[in-house]
Amino acid sequence: MKKRLTHTFILCAIVWCMCSCTSSGNIDDYNMAVYTPTYATGFRIVGAEGKQSTIIRVTNPWQSANDVETMLFIARGGEKAPNGFRGQVLQGDAKRVVCMSSSHIAMLDAIGAVESVVGVSGKNFITNPYIVAHQRTIADVGYDGNMNFELLLAQQPDIVLLYGVTGACTMESKLDELGIPYIYIGEYVEEDPLGKAEWLIALAEIVGLRQQGLTYFSELPQRYEQLKSMAAAAQTPTPKVMLNTPYADSWFMPSTTSYIARLIADAGGNYIYQQNTYNHSLPIDLEQAALLTTQADIWLHVENINSLEDLRRQLPKFAQMPCVQRGEVYNCDKRRVAGGGNDYWESGVVHPDVILRDLIKIFHPELVSEEFVYYRKIE
Repeated sequence: MKKRLTHTFILCAIVWCMCSCTSSGNIDDYNMAVYTPTYATGFRIVGAEGKQSTIIRVTNPWQSANDVETMLFIARGGEKAPNGFRGQVLQGDAKRVVCMSSSHIAMLDAIGAVESVVGVSGKNFITNPYIVAHQRTIADVGYDGNMNFELLLAQQPDIVLLYGVTGACTMESKLDELGIPYIYIGEYVEEDPLGKAEWLIALAEIVGLRQQGLTYFSELPQRYEQLKSMAAAAQTPTPKVMLNTPYADSWFMPSTTSYIARLIADAGGNYIYQQNTYNHSLPIDLEQAALLTTQADIWLHVENINSLEDLRRQLPKFAQMPCVQRGEVYNCDKRRVAGGGNDYWESGVVHPDVILRDLIKIFHPELVSEEFVYYRKIE
């Protein structure tokens, strides 16, 4: 009888220890900063004392979001989600990932984890060499509103990386039903070029490569700031910069605090439309666009225009603009693929310093000897 009691005590002790080791604790315990971004505003990574697991907290990951927070619990070491947790749970580091944006692929590639991608949205639009080389084995699962959930499920993903445009992704309820965890990657709403790139650390945490993410990102700010300082010291005049071409009957102009406006300023340029101080683009009519273009020294982002002849044919009212006559017209489509995808919006997210260098070459060509990577001159 005594021996049986001893065995029972030992068994209870083992069970108690196991429960203690995997005890979920409370959500309030996860208040230790694992990673707090310097430039990005939309995520942070937190942990709890004595725990291997982490939580990625994502805030306002789409346009006009207000007080929106989503969370992903990455369960490690047999630990369970804490009491009070309301979010997605990923069991261990993700090995099989579905990316709904090509920028997610670029981030995974930057940290050496692109081989974890098993599904994408819009495969023909993607420029990444690994994805292009594995067209047959990587599934194109469709896009929000037209998803092939059967194909998605067949990829056995550990997680789906989502993005929202003006609201939550419509895939949420179906993913919940299928038991597939997801997280919003909100880098596209970041206005700081370094803030966009910093999101790769969130992806590094998801795939268990935090250190690789930290190492990659740690080198970016110094390179970016060196280029910015070089542009600031330029001896040539600061050019006035016009942006974009008309869409339907409107010409959308970004905010002065937008991603591209910041890049222009950091490259030693002067974004010409200073009236928009909101946090979104504003439409102007063609007459106002013509007036601005008349005053511009350089014209950037002339979408779907391959040559100056195309520009004169498509936009005849702008054919005689001084910047057109001088040939100071550029587009960011040098790395566009046949399917229509543009690497500027893909790998450019994790190479803000290279984009900045291209812009400095346009604004102050005497400062940069390297060839363009993302931009090209329209001729």
